[in-house]
Amino acid sequence: MESPLHILHLEDNRRDAELIQTILEAEGILCHVTRVETEADFCTSLQDGGFDLIFVDHTLPSFDGLSALKIALERRPEVPFIFVSGTLGEELAIEALKGGATDYVFKERLSRIVPSVLRALRESKERTDRKLAEDALRRSEAYLSEAQRLSHTGSFGWDVGSGKISWSQETFRIYEYDQTTQPTIELVQQRTHPEDRALVRQVIDRVSRERKDFDFEHRLLMPNGSVKYVRVVGHPTAEHESGNFECVGAVTDITERKRSEEALEKVQAELAHVTRVATLGEMTASIAHEINQPLGAVANSAGACLRWLEAQKLEEARQSASRVIAESHRASEIIDRIRALAKRAPARKDWLDVNETIHEVIALVRTELQRKGVALEVQLSDDVPLIFADRVQLQQVILNLMINAVEAMSGAHKGPCELLVRSGTDGSQGVIVSVQDSGPGLDPESLDHVFDAFYTTKPHGLGMGLAISRSIVEAHGGRLWATANASRGAVFQFKLPIGSETAT
Repeated sequence: MESPLHILHLEDNRRDAELIQTILEAEGILCHVTRVETEADFCTSLQDGGFDLIFVDHTLPSFDGLSALKIALERRPEVPFIFVSGTLGEELAIEALKGGATDYVFKERLSRIVPSVLRALRESKERTDRKLAEDALRRSEAYLSEAQRLSHTGSFGWDVGSGKISWSQETFRIYEYDQTTQPTIELVQQRTHPEDRALVRQVIDRVSRERKDFDFEHRLLMPNGSVKYVRVVGHPTAEHESGNFECVGAVTDITERKRSEEALEKVQAELAHVTRVATLGEMTASIAHEINQPLGAVANSAGACLRWLEAQKLEEARQSASRVIAESHRASEIIDRIRALAKRAPARKDWLDVNETIHEVIALVRTELQRKGVALEVQLSDDVPLIFADRVQLQQVILNLMINAVEAMSGAHKGPCELLVRSGTDGSQGVIVSVQDSGPGLDPESLDHVFDAFYTTKPHGLGMGLAISRSIVEAHGGRLWATANASRGAVFQFKLPIGSETAT
């Protein structure tokens, strides 16, 4: 051995102690022996500690080995205890082993001392290693339990064949069942929100049938009437010999996240409404002109109708009356578009013609463009397919891009103001709408932040138009981006998917 073995030896015969040490060292076991003869010295040495092994003679003038064993087990139970005595006897030796001694060696057979010591040390090391492993396991389990509690994530095991389920403490807390309860599929279904039970049943049946990973979200309805949102993920493990298999997984309480998302959606909806109203405010003159045109036509046609009636020219009067009706419808349509843009309403998706939506927005801003001297060019592809989108939200995106482009070309910018609106498709089955202006363009910093909420280069405004526009486009499964024009101006484009009603 590289380091000496520290031995506490309760022995009143010095020669016997020295002989045992000699035998051990002859076999390469270096020893540092502390020999004591009395109970007091024995207890003091145990208190000091630092021993690898305890040798005890059974019979001493004022003390006995069994009493020493009892004391050693109370104070140093981890240290191997070996009786080395000439008076112990077989029956007493067996009793000593039952009482907790590691081994016994008779003095007349000291040849057994070396294997006894080696075995005692080996077993001691095994016990120490096992205890360390058990302590590490307990710590790991405690850390895992605390981590699950902090992250609101519980674990589970599910024997698909027998239906037996095991839960961690956090899983019990999430489902709010007592830990003495045996989890079952029925209990899971019982806690599941009634509207989501069909989904959970579908997942269970699919996993049982296809043995695939699963990852889904659903709601729990708790006994007090509150609702929780959970995410459940799982993975099938290897099959048993019986052909059955188990799934291990995790369930996470995502209620706080869901509540935050709902609150964020509400705020975004409010901001979108404010942005729409602000945009309409910027277009007041244009809107007034658009409405005044059909109203003026109505007044003129009504006056003409009266004159034709007085002259008894009924056909001419009928034509004038028809123009009154047509212009009234036109004014009504313009008002409906304005009301749709201004009102709060949940998304209502339908199959839309992008070109038609672009024309609707242009009808609202045409007068504003003319008033500011902006030349508008429209290039719409005839083969653009329908998309599944919310009409009002799509109008808002196009309107925001056009208003931003007009403002970019006003103020310090000099020169011809040109606005180009395009539509088309690309090779990845997407519809692209592009708004390009001839303004001063975007510097690198603005290009990096132009879609950030509350970021604006304008002297007034909320800085939310482009942020909300990108949010709307992404909610439709698309993408909105900006690029700097090589010569001047900037290009804003958004792409929406086609051929699917599943984009949300």
